[in-house]
Amino acid sequence: MDAPQLMGLNLFELAFACVLGAIVGGLWVRGRLAAANAALQVQLDLASGQIVAERERLQADLDLERDRARQQVIDERSRADAQLAAERQRNAESLEQLQNAREGLTSQFEALSRELLEQRAQTFAQQNQTSLQALLEPLRQQIGEFKAKVEEVYVAEGKDRSALKQQVEELARLNQTLRADTVNLTEALRGSAKARGNWGELVLARVLEMAGLEQGVHYETQVSHTTAEGRLQPDVVIRLPESRHLVVDSKVSLVAWDAYHAATDDAGREAARRGHVDSVRSHIKGLAEKNYQQLYGLQSLDFVVMFVPIESAFLLAIDRDDRLFQEAWQRNVLLVSPSTLLFVVRIVAHLWRQAQQSRNAQEIADRGAALLDKFVGFTEALNSLGDKLGQAQGAYEQALTRFQGNGGLLRQTEMLRELGVRSAKPVPEGFAKRVEQQSMLLPADPAARSPDLS
Repeated sequence: MDAPQLMGLNLFELAFACVLGAIVGGLWVRGRLAAANAALQVQLDLASGQIVAERERLQADLDLERDRARQQVIDERSRADAQLAAERQRNAESLEQLQNAREGLTSQFEALSRELLEQRAQTFAQQNQTSLQALLEPLRQQIGEFKAKVEEVYVAEGKDRSALKQQVEELARLNQTLRADTVNLTEALRGSAKARGNWGELVLARVLEMAGLEQGVHYETQVSHTTAEGRLQPDVVIRLPESRHLVVDSKVSLVAWDAYHAATDDAGREAARRGHVDSVRSHIKGLAEKNYQQLYGLQSLDFVVMFVPIESAFLLAIDRDDRLFQEAWQRNVLLVSPSTLLFVVRIVAHLWRQAQQSRNAQEIADRGAALLDKFVGFTEALNSLGDKLGQAQGAYEQALTRFQGNGGLLRQTEMLRELGVRSAKPVPEGFAKRVEQQSMLLPADPAARSPDLS
């Protein structure tokens, strides 16, 4: 065989040999693997048996330990329950002791608070009573004096009104008396001018007295004055308030007036009437020329009062000549009769009363001002007292806060008692309760605790 054929045959044989070797090797390996698997299976079965046995042993141990732990837990729980019950019993006893101690402390503090509050209230009451009495006593006296003065003025006015009524009634009686006196005195006064003048002055003084004026106090008679023109002596000078003066002079005209009443016919009466008017006019002129109103300068009124003591003679002159009154006034002379003079002097008396009332009013005003000053001082003192009471209230509330607060005296004493500290002196009973009641009565708004007296 040539070389190529030989080479091809060798390669085939080599490949066949390789395949055969692979098959034989695979079979050997398979056998070896089967033997190994069998051995491994035996080992696996043996290990599985050991594992099962070990599991059973561990399960038994676990059950034993579980039972032991359960029993131990039960025992521990029983002991804990017993200890808890005992602790609760001890706590209940301690709480009861604490409650008893707190009640005792509260009672002691309450008694102490009550005593302090009663002492403070008594002290405040005494101080307030003393202060208010010292403030109100002058005010009470001022009010009493003011009331007495007002009542005095009221009584005086009532008396004046009653006196005025009596004077009016007296005036009516005076007119009747004057008419009778006129008839009775006519004959006596016809022939003597001096007698007529004295009678006129007497009637004038009587009218002044009826009006309530007093000689030497409200008027003077026959006051003599010496002037450049000579000696002047008016019948009456009436004093007025504010140092003023009013001159009154009496003039009696009886001759013509008597002739008028004695005349038997109209012509005679008319002639007597004209003569009477002329006589009155002559008196007016003579009185005006004396200038009595100039005697006291600016302190005198600017007119003189001419008094006609016979009412009917005055009316006859005025009725006959209605210009007579105006003429007299133009000469600064005021014509008056007993009735009209009474009203004039009543006006004077009224002026004096008004002056007195003005003085009383001024005194009342002064007393009122003093009373007002006292009242203002009283309100200021009362306001100051309110401020001091407010300060005392604030101090009391501050002390109360220090007593009742979380860190206050009450809590501190409770904590000391919890720690077993005992006091030799018991706290007054009900003190804390009383303080708590007092704090509940305090207003929430601090501004409302202070009295406002402004």
